[in-house]
Formats: sequence, structure tokens, C-alpha cells
Amino acid sequence: MLRARRLHSSLIDRIAHDDASDTLTVWFKGRGKYLYHAVPRALYDALKTAESAGKLFNDQIKGRYPCEPDPARRRHRPD
Repeated sequence: MLRARRLHSSLIDRIAHDDASDTLTVWFKGRGKYLYHAVPRALYDALKTAESAGKLFNDQIKGRYPCEPDPARRRHRPD
């Protein structure tokens, strides 16, 4: 079970990590929910305490891990 944690960030609203699959779930402000695969728990922990979660995300996660929009929300997005 995922337990989401809110962040004080201008980019990210909430994050959650599934230890069983090493999946980081990120809820972006105004952009929806995305799943990042093979993300170590240590990066989730670092995001929780980062002075700038957005900077850490851009420097350490974005473009480095496989990503997909939340599949459950696919039906609600425009084509």
C-alpha cells in the first residue's frame, strides 16, 4: 500500500514509494500523476527532506528512470 506524502514544493504536490516494485509516484501540481520505475527508496527519502524537491527531482530523477503517466487516468486525458 502506498502512503502519499505532501511536499512543500512549487512543482510537486505529493510523492509515494512502493518498496515492492521500487516505483515512485509523483503528483505534479497542475500536471497529474506519474509513475517512475526502478527508483531506489533513498531518492524518495531524499525528496521528503530536500530543501528544493523540484531541483532534486530534476537533477536526480527526471530523464534517468522509466516514466509513464498514471495508467488509471489515461481515459481522462485528451488524445
